Amino acid sequence: MTQDIAHVMTPQDCLLALMIAVSASDENILTAELMKIQSTLNHLPIFAKYDMDRLNVMSQLVFDLFEQEDGLDALFGLVKDNLPERFFETAYALCCDVAAADGVIREPELRLLEEMRYTLNLDRLHAAAIERGARARHISG
Repeated sequence: MTQDIAHVMTPQDCLLALMIAVSASDENILTAELMKIQSTLNHLPIFAKYDMDRLNVMSQLVFDLFEQEDGLDALFGLVKDNLPERFFETAYALCCDVAAADGVIREPELRLLEEMRYTLNLDRLHAAAIERGARARHISG
């Protein structure tokens, strides 16, 4: 199944798969994270023509990959093969927003974000600015 998906992943699929991966990284997908993903799909221009039925397909892909020993590496491989480099910072920003959605970024989420920074070869200062923006947007009263 993973091979078939790899050949048809759109940039939007890649962004969605990474957001799902961050949410699932601590083995506890929270309502706030799901709401953030849904809001992103509903409101960002890059998802304007996205087929919402793909949400289930991408979710299953991430869950299947996470059951494999090298599943995260496989996911990052799919993303690097199918996501144009100009969207790498966008991917990281969306994932930071999902991780921060409930007001707490847990250790597994931090590790996945760190892996993502490395895999996508993001500049450390740019990544820090993206992280700070996510914290500022999701701070609670």
